[in-house]
Amino acid sequence: MKGFQKHRISFLRGLPVVGASFFIFTTTEPGFHHSISTKSFNYMGVSNPSDTFISNLLAKKPDLFASFLSKKKELSIQIVYTQIDRGKKEKAKVKFTDHTFNLDPGNYFYPASTVKLPVAILALQRLNELKIPGLDRNSTMITREDGNGQTEILNDPSAADGRPTIAHYIKKILLVSDNDAFNRLYEFLGPEYINTSLHEMGYTGTEIIHRLSVSLTEEQNRHTNPVTFFDTAGKLIYTKPAEISRQQYPLRNIKLGKGFMQGDQLINEPFDFSKKNQLPLYDLHRIVRSIFFTDAVPKEQQFNLDQDDYNFLRLYLSMRPGESTSPVYNPAVYWDNYVKMLFYGAEKTTPEPGIRIFNKTGTAYGFLTDACYFVDFKNNIEFLLSVVIYCNSDSIFNDDKYDYSTTGYPFLKNLGRVIYEYELKRERKNQPDLSSFQFSYSD
Repeated sequence: MKGFQKHRISFLRGLPVVGASFFIFTTTEPGFHHSISTKSFNYMGVSNPSDTFISNLLAKKPDLFASFLSKKKELSIQIVYTQIDRGKKEKAKVKFTDHTFNLDPGNYFYPASTVKLPVAILALQRLNELKIPGLDRNSTMITREDGNGQTEILNDPSAADGRPTIAHYIKKILLVSDNDAFNRLYEFLGPEYINTSLHEMGYTGTEIIHRLSVSLTEEQNRHTNPVTFFDTAGKLIYTKPAEISRQQYPLRNIKLGKGFMQGDQLINEPFDFSKKNQLPLYDLHRIVRSIFFTDAVPKEQQFNLDQDDYNFLRLYLSMRPGESTSPVYNPAVYWDNYVKMLFYGAEKTTPEPGIRIFNKTGTAYGFLTDACYFVDFKNNIEFLLSVVIYCNSDSIFNDDKYDYSTTGYPFLKNLGRVIYEYELKRERKNQPDLSSFQFSYSD
């Protein structure tokens, strides 16, 4: 690899995990600094870890994709597309065929709000593990503060009855990617539980170690609030005390770009992502797949959820903001296609009838990420698609001058549509029964 020096290091974790080895890549190319630290990765489960299917497909539309193909490294584009083929019988084995483009777990991208999806899932899992009578996702959840920059939450004005609950937080996360809702679930679970659970399931490249949109130190993010649950009559059900995570995080050295804004001042040095969240694209892709094909993924990658939990997640992953009655969202701010970028981009158009996109997006620091399970009920089409693209041509972070509108959103829209057009023509031996993913969108 030209311009790169490779070093292997070892480290200790607070708890045993799979793949405890890292590689650091430090570029020596002039004018660009991009240091990456990542676990050794074997593309677990990728049926085609390196193929040309996607690049060949995109090359057929040079007016839409030629500039992206020529700048795939500069734009840090990564794509995973999974074809889904069903067996003859309802419970027959499902065949997944993965196609990847430029997939590289060592090419760090900031995952932004995509980390909310595994945390939302784990919140439901934790309730099932606790097995406390009367404790469920609709129990009243009161978050106290114990210093360390913490926030106390006693009510939720966005809920019809004003009660904060895990269910309502998850709804807000999946409908409009609410940051505060994520922080409350992060505090309920704690980073040690989050990361240990994901690593044990094989998502070993993932590190979720801080809240979002609040300025806290690494030590403060190790501290999580005391949380108390009550039933609707006000009777105490369960108390989770304040906790401190002492889990040792891997050594990472991730510096990107050439500068960043600190207040009104430009700092002319790379921005340090070493203590930021990390969620490799293929980890995210597999997490999405596990929600819809529970029995078709390895047992160790199955979350401890029941069918009602899965249906709850599927409902709100696909619901449009205008279909929600609690919370109620302003359609001028949260339009019907809001965050459904892998088909609509950022366009405020009428949704295509019959199409539902079950997805989670992330947008921050110029990184634009989307991972979805795409369904067309009219034409009996289904596929999985995940992508990340870097939209920061000036290589300056925190300047609010990102290229989402000119680069990211159009690319995601056109990518989703070209894959969809291919799927319309792709021959299938057996038609899928998609009825289990059809919902009545009223809450």
